[in-house]
Amino acid sequence: MSAKKMKQLLQIVRHPRGAVVVHDLLMVVVAWVASSWLIERIAGVSLISTSHLLGELTLVVLLQGVVLWATGLYKGLWRFASFQDMWNIARSAFFGTALIFTSLALMRGAVIREWVPALLVYPVLLFVSLGLPRMCYRFWKDSHRPQPRVKTGQKRVIILGAGRSGALLERELRHRGEFEILGYLDDDTRLRGAQVHGIPVLGTIDQLPQVGKELDVDMVIIAMPSANNQQMQRIVEICEKSEITFRTLPTLQDLGNNATRIGVLKRVAIDDLLGREPVSLNWNSIRDGLAGKRVMITGGGGSIGSELCRQIARLNPVELIVVDNSEYSLYRIDHELRSDYQDLIFYSILGDICDPATVEKVVGEYKPDMIFHAAAYKHLPILQTQIREAVRNNVLGTMRLAEVAERHGVGTFVLISTDKAVNPANIMGATKRVAEMYCQNMSARSKTRFITVRFGNVLNSNGSVVPLFQEQISKGGPVTVTHPEISRYFMTISEASQLIMQAAVLGSGGEIYVLDMGEPVKITYLAEQLIRLAGHEPGQDIQIVYTGLRPGEKLFEELFHELEPYEKTTHEKIFLAHPRQADWDDLRAELRNTELAVRRYDTRALQRILLRLVPELAKATGAEETADVVPITRSL
Repeated sequence: MSAKKMKQLLQIVRHPRGAVVVHDLLMVVVAWVASSWLIERIAGVSLISTSHLLGELTLVVLLQGVVLWATGLYKGLWRFASFQDMWNIARSAFFGTALIFTSLALMRGAVIREWVPALLVYPVLLFVSLGLPRMCYRFWKDSHRPQPRVKTGQKRVIILGAGRSGALLERELRHRGEFEILGYLDDDTRLRGAQVHGIPVLGTIDQLPQVGKELDVDMVIIAMPSANNQQMQRIVEICEKSEITFRTLPTLQDLGNNATRIGVLKRVAIDDLLGREPVSLNWNSIRDGLAGKRVMITGGGGSIGSELCRQIARLNPVELIVVDNSEYSLYRIDHELRSDYQDLIFYSILGDICDPATVEKVVGEYKPDMIFHAAAYKHLPILQTQIREAVRNNVLGTMRLAEVAERHGVGTFVLISTDKAVNPANIMGATKRVAEMYCQNMSARSKTRFITVRFGNVLNSNGSVVPLFQEQISKGGPVTVTHPEISRYFMTISEASQLIMQAAVLGSGGEIYVLDMGEPVKITYLAEQLIRLAGHEPGQDIQIVYTGLRPGEKLFEELFHELEPYEKTTHEKIFLAHPRQADWDDLRAELRNTELAVRRYDTRALQRILLRLVPELAKATGAEETADVVPITRSL
């Protein structure tokens, strides 16, 4: 044998998998010789012929080796030897024995009858000689992994939740060597006194303050990704009472989106306390409705618009056209999409939907199949004194985009609305209500499907209350809340965007879909939780100051108008509201007057028009012009 071939052979043997193959082939020889020896000792029949020994062993090793390889035994590692490996060995022993004895029968004929007793002995010996070393090795490795020990810098940890996630977390943390896992706390009574990976279940979660003090715990880790918001609120309250630093695992939705892995620890965020169970979507219908389509998103740099971009980009659209009038917002989503979705055909358009030339050019050139209209002004206090810009953007911008979509044969137009459009008490809500009315009337007169999706506040969206409170807390307070009883509906950006896509493929045109927002949350509770999550105590470290309701602000929001009966849809978190019918001729006449008033910057005329189009606004504000209000809507 040449030196080069010898060197290659040594490299194969030195490779861990090569060493495993060599081991297994040696065990084949041992099992074959041992079975022959045992039969000779028991039955007194000599089965091994010195003259045929080498050829016989060569045949046995070759045939059995092929079977071992074919069963996939070498895809596994000894370190993680499992039942599947034992099953592969058993199959290999059975099929290898059959193949070997069939080959020997063809070679020797009647002589093979003497080998029949070995049919039972050889596969058993082979199974033991291949399986036992693997299981012993795994047992040795598991028993020699780093044990919890007290050392400088090592944190003493209690894990809340002794289920699968807690067990996986314990294994991950133990391998890091930075933590001493003292035990689990779990409310499952079946686990009392049990051990998970040798770590005891010390009691229930309610006992954390007592256990934490007795064991001098440095950190608590919440390993309950499937916990709902009520459960998380209770657990966080217990952790706060124990005065121990606490962290949590990613939620099931994060893990499902491959956003992180089981060993990643994070601070408990307000989303964990107010978010709901992961949304169950009919991804097949969403994919069928969006894949292979040209999709345009207005306001694509905003909170909802950018999340829609991310979600839709995963569904393989033919093209994605993103329009935004903010250069910086457009730059951010452009950079993100080009980095994360390099195969995506993507166009970013810096433009204003209020500009007729821009809307005509973009829709006419790119010819989208679907438009998600997320561009809108939404900051309630500012718009209350900026009626012209609110109407110009939210009403006229929507009108121009809808007209161009209808003219160029866009298949679906999705208007993203708000719960503030229900019995609006402010300019922002009133303008969104007029936009809803226009799209519903367009749907009745167009081949384009116009669909409205209505929902409440979105956690951590741009300009929302959560970033404001966090900024106030970082400055030492106070945190300002308008009224002790004020409440709002909340959902996460991801949940809202996914339900918008689901509603888009449900509708046939003219519908108002309302997203299930769960239970309303008191803003005072939200402020208190954000203060606690920042490591402070409300009323002591950070004060909460009540400033009074702002103009146009309601104590609570509504999802349905009293003249909008609603019903369930095929999706449990989406409701269908039956829209009120508006007189088309009157609506168009008022919108023509609106355009003239916008050109003249006549804010009083715009206010009178809004009061006529949305009589609820007049009732809520007690406006002097209520005598001139002639409702143009009626229930269907």
